[in-house]
Amino acid sequence: MPARPEPAAGDAELQRGLRRMRMIATGLLAFVVIIYVVFWRWETSGGPPWAAYVRAAAEAGAVGALADWFAVTALFRRPLGLPIPHTAIIPNRKNDLGRSLERFVAENFLAEPVIRDKIAGLGVAMRIGTWLGEPGHAERITAEASTRLVVAISGIRDEVMVEVVEKTILTRIMDRPWAPAAGTALSRIVDSGLHHRLVDLVAVQVETWLRNNPEIMLQIVTDQAPSWSPRFVDEAIAARAYAEALRFIAEVRADPNHRLRRALDDFLTRFAEQLRTDPGTAERVEKFKERVRNHPEVDLAVATMWNATKSILLDIAGDPDSVLRMRMADELRMLGHRLTTEPQLGAGVDAAATDIMAWIVNRYRSEITGVISETVARWEPTETAAKVELHVGRDLQYIRINGTVVGALAGLVIHLLTGLLL
Repeated sequence: MPARPEPAAGDAELQRGLRRMRMIATGLLAFVVIIYVVFWRWETSGGPPWAAYVRAAAEAGAVGALADWFAVTALFRRPLGLPIPHTAIIPNRKNDLGRSLERFVAENFLAEPVIRDKIAGLGVAMRIGTWLGEPGHAERITAEASTRLVVAISGIRDEVMVEVVEKTILTRIMDRPWAPAAGTALSRIVDSGLHHRLVDLVAVQVETWLRNNPEIMLQIVTDQAPSWSPRFVDEAIAARAYAEALRFIAEVRADPNHRLRRALDDFLTRFAEQLRTDPGTAERVEKFKERVRNHPEVDLAVATMWNATKSILLDIAGDPDSVLRMRMADELRMLGHRLTTEPQLGAGVDAAATDIMAWIVNRYRSEITGVISETVARWEPTETAAKVELHVGRDLQYIRINGTVVGALAGLVIHLLTGLLL
């Protein structure tokens, strides 16, 4: 069922203006008709010669007024309700008019050159940069983004996220061979020397543990010594072993080229090569992967990691004084400053904005302009005509007024020329 166009807030004022202008135009028509009748009777009853000029002007004015009244009325309804062809144009052809308006908007307002010129003239980068530089705006964006993030994260059910991680991330990790990737990663670690830091850390921790637990060495020697070994011999051996252990670990810490470090480098290099090239090593890695895949603790580990990540994100996003939010606000302010002070960056942002809007318009032009014809098609014909008349009818009444005046002047000139020529 066709829908009625929704009334606008200013329709009452438009209705009063239309009614006023319609009364003026109709009153002018009635006035020239009365003038015509009066001066026609006066002329036929022996009136002065100039009465004929007034009668001719009034007659032509009445004809012009009637013609323009018919033309204006025919746009919106049938004049006097008569079924005259090509009248009530808007109600009868509203769908065609809607499609024509759709094409007109698409070709003249949503054409790519028009959109590009408009967006290029807006100065998108400068506007964004200036806005971001004003106090409180960067914080507002950060707060709004954090609020949305908190809502989004809170709305995710734990079991759903765990299932997503298992079916996407874990599945991809498990489906790919581990050995070649692990060999490549290990090779890069060895080449860059990243494992040296781990060796340093282990050496420090071992030395600290040895210094804090000297009695452990004696306990180890005592447990491994035969029962007939004298106590003082065990203590001497333990002291010597303890001192050698401390000396050895100190050498490892101090010497970057220590033989233990070189041996570890050689082992890791060979192992990385085996992971990449040795089928037997790759098979053992794949078996280990299958054990990991089937281990019941994997699901628990995924859930634990997600809960920890979720808790951290909620704490960071929900705290206005968190380092992350403060850093985000600082970065936004810095971006705003750069957009206003770096012409090259601003030009790039403007070009990107222009390209994006042009792409959107090109991609969705038919959907955007289709709203016009679809909306017009849903309107009820009579109500559509009334709506259009409400908005343009006041100006159309000036056509009727002008038609009356121009017709009267034309009639006067024609009668004057006729009298002169005859």
